[in-house]
Amino acid sequence: MEWKRDWGLRGRMALTMFLLFALYIVFVAVLVRTGYVVALPFVVLFLGAQFFFSDKLALYSMGAKTVSEEEYPELHATVSRLSQQADLPKPKIAVADSRVPNAFATGRSKKSSAVAVTTGLLRTLDRDELEGVLAHELAHVKNRDVMVMTIASFLSTVAFMVVRWGFFFGGGNRDRQGGGVLVAVLASLVVWIISFFLIRALSRYREYAADRGAALITGRPAALASALQKISGRMESVPSDDLREQSEMNAFFIIPIKSGVVGKLFSTHPSTENRIERLRQLEREMETA
Repeated sequence: MEWKRDWGLRGRMALTMFLLFALYIVFVAVLVRTGYVVALPFVVLFLGAQFFFSDKLALYSMGAKTVSEEEYPELHATVSRLSQQADLPKPKIAVADSRVPNAFATGRSKKSSAVAVTTGLLRTLDRDELEGVLAHELAHVKNRDVMVMTIASFLSTVAFMVVRWGFFFGGGNRDRQGGGVLVAVLASLVVWIISFFLIRALSRYREYAADRGAALITGRPAALASALQKISGRMESVPSDDLREQSEMNAFFIIPIKSGVVGKLFSTHPSTENRIERLRQLEREMETA
């Protein structure tokens, strides 16, 4: 099933990436002038290692274990079928023993990807809803979202490290370098704050894109909308201790754990209500196509 591309969404993603690129060009120029650019190779090595092992790190953080077809035959069969429909190699499948109903995808490439679900999710959703969630995660894989967001956040991480290093180690050198350390720290702080919000905006747009991709894969936007509604409602009954244990994985989850006004402002995801409304609009488009 095909429909018109969402050029508004694509335009917002492109604009956000352009603003990040322009911001980072200025940031690198400041680093070069203040001498901090010498630290970049070490940061590149650190983040490169993190990126290369991203799938293993994410699964480990969630306590998710790769499962065989013998252990979860229906889950494997569903992912295999959806992967074929999405024109993707079948990813590794992992399950985390958790009451929090959620799912996430990870991996630096399509061939090294993994899709993980919690036992709470498997108990919460029916077959069609589960397919919608799995298709959403496969859309993330197809769109290379882990790679895109890692690259987008790279210099933001550098800026954060410069701020920390500058405050801890720059005090004694400030006079000798003619304020160079102070300039680097202030510039890094500004870059980190601005990029923080730009990256979250980009992340929200990519969630919309993954929702749209899931609808394209399954042909049933309403199933994913129903799943999002169920997951969101189920979150309210999960013990707070369980939620706190997994809150660090919010950026990966299909629905983040944090809530409230502050949580929504800093969230990596758009509101569940907006996502459901967009999926319902897609359903209407498909019905009239």
